[in-house]
Amino acid sequence: MSMQTTFEIRTNGAGLYEFTRDVIRWVQEQRQNNGLLTLFVQHTSCSLLIQENADPEVQTDMQAFFERLVPDTNHPSMSYLTHTYEGPDDMPAHIKAALTPVSLSIPVMNGALALGTWQGIYLFEHRTRPHSRRVVAHLSP
Repeated sequence: MSMQTTFEIRTNGAGLYEFTRDVIRWVQEQRQNNGLLTLFVQHTSCSLLIQENADPEVQTDMQAFFERLVPDTNHPSMSYLTHTYEGPDDMPAHIKAALTPVSLSIPVMNGALALGTWQGIYLFEHRTRPHSRRVVAHLSP
């Protein structure tokens, strides 16, 4: 039997927000030894990542790289963009979400996520103002 839930993640602006512990807790409550966990974010201006969770500089560098790769629309290199109704970070956030995953699949083995030693699950917020984001989880046998 499959199980589902929704995680709500509050953000304070652009950056990576780890929610691995919440996912682990929910998977353990399901008491399912083996299966596949699928996570899906229900928004078009953020994404999901499995990334190193040991050194916080990794998250800082990821954020800095994507800001440099896709700057806000008020940067001269982005003047060709037309979708600016929600501010200069809106269209760049959509582009960043198109470049990064909006869903993840993680095996569950012996009741635990099959993540590597330094891997964590992150919501990657691409907007500069706070948001409340929803991530749907589906655990199937």
